[in-house]
Amino acid sequence: MVVRAFFIGRAAAQALYEQVGNVVGETLANVGRWDVQQREVLRQQIQQIIERAALEEQQATQAQPLTKGQKPLDLQTTIDELRSEMARLRIELKRYRQPN
Repeated sequence: MVVRAFFIGRAAAQALYEQVGNVVGETLANVGRWDVQQREVLRQQIQQIIERAALEEQQATQAQPLTKGQKPLDLQTTIDELRSEMARLRIELKRYRQPN
């Protein structure tokens, strides 16, 4: 009787161990898939930003004659604004990369 109870307990522990292993494995797989999806979304967003910036740069650098009363672009102001925007993007990337 005691031997039978031992084997029943052992079988129950093994079954529970297998179920816990399956749940942990499945959870880790889901986390991995989610991480891959988030990285792909981030990559796509960065690509869109780069494309938009290239288009805007192309439009801004095309020679446009000044009309009467129109001021030329202030290069230093433009550079400062771009640096500010890059700093904001770096901060957002750091926030995204930090574990919750």
